[in-house]
Amino acid sequence: MKEERSFTIPLPRFTFKQTGANGFLVISLVIFAFVLGMLTNKVMYLQQVVNTPTPTSAQGQAAAPTPPPVVKNLSSGHFPLLGNKDAKITVVEFADLRCPFCDQFFKNTLPSLRKDYIDTGKVQFAFRHFEFLGAASITAGNAIECANEQNRFWDMHDYLYANQPEETDTSMYTTDKLTDIAGQLGMDTTQFRSCLENTKYQKNVDKDSADAKKFQVDATPTLFVNGVRVVGAVPYADLQKVIEQELKKQ
Repeated sequence: MKEERSFTIPLPRFTFKQTGANGFLVISLVIFAFVLGMLTNKVMYLQQVVNTPTPTSAQGQAAAPTPPPVVKNLSSGHFPLLGNKDAKITVVEFADLRCPFCDQFFKNTLPSLRKDYIDTGKVQFAFRHFEFLGAASITAGNAIECANEQNRFWDMHDYLYANQPEETDTSMYTTDKLTDIAGQLGMDTTQFRSCLENTKYQKNVDKDSADAKKFQVDATPTLFVNGVRVVGAVPYADLQKVIEQELKKQ
């Protein structure tokens, strides 16, 4: 009977003793390369985060269109114009009769505009509705329409601005009060009251407001100097600069 013998094949084992200094260096390089790779990936991730825009409430919504610098084919409206109808410069104002900044324009800027340009025949001036401050503003808009029916548009326009109360005070804008004012300005009060009570010219108020929105008017007063937009109760010198630039083009 033959003797059975088992053989054990020694498997190589990686030990510090066997590798020595060179083996330790290899291990160190492997570990270093691994750590360096992790750090590189982390840096790339952080750069991606930094370069990614942070969402804001405006994102995801359509951006508001930028108003065009010059508006073409802008009508002067239906109210009588101030100044020379053949003037080369037309200034169109969209305004609310109760707007405090429109009142500032009326009191601080329009007098100089009249003196320097309207009365000298260089500019014709037009007023158009943009009555957005509520029901009292709509009533005021109808009042100047009814005054216009009796050829007293500018009289009522000037009175309402010259006597404009605080914005929170709407006591002036009632049928009775406005009819009294119409009487003071020499109008037929029966005709005026009937016109105002029946909102006879509301369609004109609506038409002007629709045109204002069409031309992206979003503040009052907004002026158009031969179509060039001027927003707000700007200092007279700023408006004058635009007018002079337009005059040089003629």
